[in-house]
Amino acid sequence: MLGAMPVNYLAELIHPVRSARANLHLGAGLAFVAGALNAGGFLAVGQYTSHMTGMVSSAADFIAMGEIWLALSALVAVMAFLLGAGSTALLVNYGRRHQPAWAYVPTLLLEALLLLVFGLIGSQLLPHQFLRISFTALLLSYVMGLQNALITKISSAEIRTTHVTGLLTDLGLELGRMLYWNRQAIGGPVMSNRRRLKIHITLVLAFFLGGFTGAMGFKHAGFIATVPLSIALVILAGASLLRRQTDDV
Repeated sequence: MLGAMPVNYLAELIHPVRSARANLHLGAGLAFVAGALNAGGFLAVGQYTSHMTGMVSSAADFIAMGEIWLALSALVAVMAFLLGAGSTALLVNYGRRHQPAWAYVPTLLLEALLLLVFGLIGSQLLPHQFLRISFTALLLSYVMGLQNALITKISSAEIRTTHVTGLLTDLGLELGRMLYWNRQAIGGPVMSNRRRLKIHITLVLAFFLGGFTGAMGFKHAGFIATVPLSIALVILAGASLLRRQTDDV
């Protein structure tokens, strides 16, 4: 009975029937992973692979300066992110049609596999480049797109785990509404959404803690620091499979 409780909890996090609690807990977990990969990946490849705004801006800057090859390398990283998001869409939509209860499992397993590859041979991929960007950076960009699209699909676009700029913007808006003095109720009072405020704060903190953990992991252990993240995703996906088998029995 006690053993089934963690399995049921983890399985609920990626179950097609969603709850606000499941969205928040899964979002926090994936935001932690994203922060760890982003900060740790910076130490590994020298760039933040979830920062697509910066990538697109860099491409524009490089074009303006006549650095066409550098602009193309930034755009290739953006394409890797887009390919990751597109892969999630393909996997999730296929899963929803054929195995609805396991619709999100293939994407989690793919991410876990790629993190394992990164942890085991990422250092060997680092010297190899395509248009001046390493295969390691492309791999991380792909994983970031894969994961961000997954939580977007699961939460019906309520939560994104790599887009901290958007999270901080929404957090600032909610704080502004909370601090607003409704002296006159013309047009209705200005009210903050406490639930969304909690979501934004939780995700930002999870991303920060993941970033700190990832940076320390890469600093002291190197690429292998991503292996525990891979194992955690496998456990999450495995809980869904195990629960389904138990229900069938």
